[in-house]
Order: sequence, then C-alpha cells, then structure tokens
Amino acid sequence: MSNSRTNPSDKTGGSNNIARKKGHADLDLTLAVHPYRKDIMPLRDDRAIRNSLKNLLLTDSFERPFQPDLGANLRGLLFEPMGVLTELSITSQIKSVIRKESRVEILNVNVKGNENKNRYDITIKFKIKENNQIDKFDISLRRLR
Repeated sequence: MSNSRTNPSDKTGGSNNIARKKGHADLDLTLAVHPYRKDIMPLRDDRAIRNSLKNLLLTDSFERPFQPDLGANLRGLLFEPMGVLTELSITSQIKSVIRKESRVEILNVNVKGNENKNRYDITIKFKIKENNQIDKFDISLRRLR
C-alpha cells in the first residue's frame, strides 16, 4: 500500500500568475482635498511620473537631503544671456537629470527662448518604460528679478 500525500501547492499545469501594472503614486503639492474622504488626493500612475519629472527640473543640486547630485540646476542658466548656447546647455542639463528617472526614456527635448516674455518654453517627449506609452510634458521657466 502506498501512502502518497499530495500537497496543494504542488499543482502542475497552468500558471495563475497575472502581470499587473505597477502603480506609481506621488504627493500632489497643490494639496487638493478629496471631496468625500477629506484627505489629500495623491497623484497616480502617469500623473505621478510627470510630477516627478517636474520636480527634477525645478530642483537644484544639494537641495535634496542625502541626494546632493539630484537636480537640473536650471536656475543658474536662466540668468545667462538668452541664445542658442544657453538653450543647448538647458537641453543638456535636462537630459542628464531625466536619465536618473528610471521609469522613463527620453525621446526629445525642445527648448525655445522667448525674449519678449523673458522665459524658456520647454517641451519634453518621453516614453514610459512600463507600458511603452509616449507622453509629452510642457513647462515654462522664467527668471525673476
């Protein structure tokens, strides 16, 4: 007589593993309150990634504790003479800081100086690696005196 015990976890056959989209969440710095829960609403998924990119662009080096090399240092470039060389420097700084964001791949960075309004209009086209979705992010940077 054979005494064979079967373990329910030793099933053979199909797998029940389901690939799930990894959720990303970030704090909305506008501190918008949820109308029913009366709690701060977090940003989710693609909006969280866009917010992370915005934070990277607006951060200078040594602003973040324990991450002194994280930041685009764009404030200093805003006071340089507006021209092609400054646009290229801004583009280079943006590309180097976005490479540190592992969730996205840079496709294109377009920087245009607007002398009349004293600002730089920046458009960043990127791909979210997780779902291969292409997205665009626009931001304007002004120098204030």
